Amino acid sequence: MFPQTQISRSAYEHAASLLAPAILNHSIRVYLYAKALAEHTSSTYFTDPQKHDLLFAACLFHDIGTTNTYDGPQRFEVEGADAAAIHLSRFGVTEEDKHAVWTAIAIHTSPGIAERIGELSKLVRIAVITDFGMKTEDWETLVPLTRELEAKFERGGIEKVLGDAVVEQAKSRPGKAPMASWVGVMYRAHLEEPQWDGVNKAF
Repeated sequence: MFPQTQISRSAYEHAASLLAPAILNHSIRVYLYAKALAEHTSSTYFTDPQKHDLLFAACLFHDIGTTNTYDGPQRFEVEGADAAAIHLSRFGVTEEDKHAVWTAIAIHTSPGIAERIGELSKLVRIAVITDFGMKTEDWETLVPLTRELEAKFERGGIEKVLGDAVVEQAKSRPGKAPMASWVGVMYRAHLEEPQWDGVNKAF
């Protein structure tokens, strides 16, 4: 189910050691959606094993900026993108390929940009929003996978777990939640109703 290369095994082991279970399962589902879409479109990110490693790493690292290990001063997306680029540098990945992974992670919460800036970014973005039930032009291709993926990799309240993780970081470092960003919108929702204990209303 997962690539058995050194790069991908290492990416999985690192992500699995840090991510909350619900976020790890989400990242795996994102990979499997992205893989299915790449296969459907005969993307090089499916047909080329080296490129496929990049797809796997981008998906497994796309939310790693939510962890304490990578809770730096930058937006969680950028912290995760930097972490992925550093990780891939250990395996001699080219600057061009590292940049593609960096971009895919850094802008995965940026609708209308991620889908157009590059092939890898589009695959990751479409997979992420599919996992959160947002319909895209690829919905009919991907939605048949949902029941199987969620049975194998349970959701575990991902919306609350992920939303709470990024808001908690913003509470300590408000600079991680720029006003126009996804986290910024959720942070403002939290400030408006700090006692709310459900899924963030702006998720």
